[in-house]
Amino acid sequence: GRKIEIIANWVSDANMNDEKAKGAESHPVLGRYHGFSATGITVAEFVKIIKSLHPVGSESAAGSATPAAEQPSVPKIHPKVFNMISSWISDSESPVVTEINLDAMEKNGNQFNDDGLTQDGEWLRCPVPDTDGFMRYRVLESKGNHYKVEYQENGGGTLTTASIIEFNIEKRNIRRDGRPLTVHVLRVSSYTQK
Repeated sequence: GRKIEIIANWVSDANMNDEKAKGAESHPVLGRYHGFSATGITVAEFVKIIKSLHPVGSESAAGSATPAAEQPSVPKIHPKVFNMISSWISDSESPVVTEINLDAMEKNGNQFNDDGLTQDGEWLRCPVPDTDGFMRYRVLESKGNHYKVEYQENGGGTLTTASIIEFNIEKRNIRRDGRPLTVHVLRVSSYTQK
């Protein structure tokens, strides 16, 4: 095959030189950006690659909304799943549950009832029975089978608790009734109480 080389062109500035002087372990702030250059590639191929790039730290400021077409997607997961991960407010240790069988969640319509489940903007929301409370989550990041969500819960009063939960969706081999079975699981990789 042919060798394709794409170079990001930066010009050093005083800040970058100062940080480089601190040693090899420092991570200098880049100087002024002067675009890209490429060799061994057609202009059309180069344009296609450049258009596919996303800026570092592309999370928009809190006040700006991402258009619906650009929202990260996640398989539909009932908010009660995230409720099982967080501890009760009177307890201190979370996550309580770190792996959940999503196939069982999908089939168990009594525990994970879709009644009252609504999409409210970017939030998937369900009511808390017998109160004016709610459980809801929104997807913050989605990369392959790795997801990051913000989960919020309100028991009907003025307090709403929130956490950031990162997880992977994976296949796992288990045995049920002595027979092998492959299930899809949500496996928690990070939990942060807000």
